[in-house]
Amino acid sequence: MNEKEMVFSGKRKRAVAKARISSGNGDIRINQENYQKLNYLDKLRIEEPLRIAKKVLGNLNFNVEIIVRGGGEKGRLEACRLALARAISNFSNSEELTLSLMKYDRSLLIADVRRKETYKPGDSKARKKRQKSYR
Repeated sequence: MNEKEMVFSGKRKRAVAKARISSGNGDIRINQENYQKLNYLDKLRIEEPLRIAKKVLGNLNFNVEIIVRGGGEKGRLEACRLALARAISNFSNSEELTLSLMKYDRSLLIADVRRKETYKPGDSKARKKRQKSYR
C-alpha cells in the first residue's frame, strides 16, 4: 500500500463493494472499467457523491478502484456508491463533506441493512400462505 491508500467497503443486499482510494487525478474505476461506461442513470447515481465532494473540496485529487461482487445490477450499483462515498469522506478528513453527504442522502454513508426474507417450509414464498377452502 502507498503512503496514503485506504480500503473501504459497502454492502447492499448480496452485493459487496471494496473501494481502494489513493492520491491521484480523479480516476474512478469499477471492476477495472471507467464508471463513465455505465448507462446514463447508473452513472448519475455514482456521480452523486463525486459532485458533492467537488462542491465541498474543490478538486478531486484521488483515484478510486472499486471491486464489486455478488448481487444484482442495482444492488452492485448501490454497494459501489456506498463504498465510494465512505472512501471519499474518510480520505479527505473533512467534517463538512461528511455532513453534506449525510444531508443529501443518509444512505450514502450508512448501509441499508434490509435483506431478502427466507422462504418458510410448506409455502411457495416468504410470506405467501396456501389458501384454504372450507367446502
